[in-house]
Amino acid sequence: MNKQIYVNLPVSDLPKARAFYESLGFTINEEYSDATAACIVISETIYVMLLTYAKFREFTPKAICDTSKATEVLNCLSCDSRAVVDELVRKAVAAGGTVYADAKNYDFMYLHSFQDLDGHAWELVYIQAGSGSA
Repeated sequence: MNKQIYVNLPVSDLPKARAFYESLGFTINEEYSDATAACIVISETIYVMLLTYAKFREFTPKAICDTSKATEVLNCLSCDSRAVVDELVRKAVAAGGTVYADAKNYDFMYLHSFQDLDGHAWELVYIQAGSGSA
């Protein structure tokens, strides 16, 4: 059974990307980081591998997505409250990211999102306990 997820993202400026994710409150696993990669610890089971373009190209024969023209993927993280969702978006924007889409409030779920410095989209979701959804 799979127990962890590693999301691999190409970045144009590794030190800036690393600082961006640290400003959101995430930590770095230095054991899996070097001049070409930074391992961002989201939780004990979720990691983001920030990879220089050259390093990312070692793993795929395909072109790297131009995030100013296309969406490569929507990464979605659950949060403990609406306040946490809004705080992460606020921190992302303060660190140079942008709002990806306006906040959406459904009866059982609250969503907001941001793009990081390289245009990777992150949705943040709070789902009310006992809603029976998701």
